[in-house]
Amino acid sequence: MSTNTTDNLRKVTTRTFAEMKKNGEKIAMLTAYDYTTARIVDQAGMDAVLVGDSAANVVCGHSTTLPITLDQMIFLASCVNRGLERALLVVDMPFGSYQGDEKVALASAIRIMKESGAAAVKIEGGEEIAGTIGRIVSAGIPVMGHLGLTPQSINQLGTYGVQGKGDAAAEKLMMDALALQQAGCFAIVLEKIPAALATKVSHALDVPTIGIGAGNGCDGQVLVVQDMLGMNKGFSPKFLRKYADLNNVMTSALQAYVSDVKSGDFPSVSEAY
Repeated sequence: MSTNTTDNLRKVTTRTFAEMKKNGEKIAMLTAYDYTTARIVDQAGMDAVLVGDSAANVVCGHSTTLPITLDQMIFLASCVNRGLERALLVVDMPFGSYQGDEKVALASAIRIMKESGAAAVKIEGGEEIAGTIGRIVSAGIPVMGHLGLTPQSINQLGTYGVQGKGDAAAEKLMMDALALQQAGCFAIVLEKIPAALATKVSHALDVPTIGIGAGNGCDGQVLVVQDMLGMNKGFSPKFLRKYADLNNVMTSALQAYVSDVKSGDFPSVSEAY
């Protein structure tokens, strides 16, 4: 008999994450930004669903994650929440909703939880935002951290390249991870860092790590759903495994529809009332 924590249909919680880390069970996480996709992702057995600020890119068409607003994130998250029965719903706090002011950060997190039905929020940054995380956690709101490549800081980082390279950068990332754990994060995303460093951090922490471009040593993995389903043709980083080619599938289906409409073949007699 399997002893997997997530074998049954009970709702996944932050406590489930802790149990999965303890049991050595990997955590599967994926993004979603709408009700229909959320239902499919949930029914596929996903442990967690992230409404990421990557919606700025894949939903809104922006070149960075910076433009998306708190109101937009809450709207998308509320749509996703209605499609979930089992998976843990985590929502990104967007740029400008928490930086520099702990009171603003707490108010933003409360809005996300109350208005979207989320189970947790995710915040980018290290030791410098530990106080903010602690304040949010003290209000009873679970927080997932995010280290490594933090897209909201792209103008400061100057590159979407691998982070944490070199002894000093690796040590800083480890200290940040420990600080986030101490502040109360229930899990930490590690994005685009060397696999050896991600494994080391994962072993050093009591809370689970979720990797994206951080190798197989993390306690779980997350990808953007449009990317792993092959909907975005021009995006193919090394860490991305495409499980489908929906771009071609959808294009073929849409072209067939156009052709059938133009020829008068659709709708047929059997498809009319």
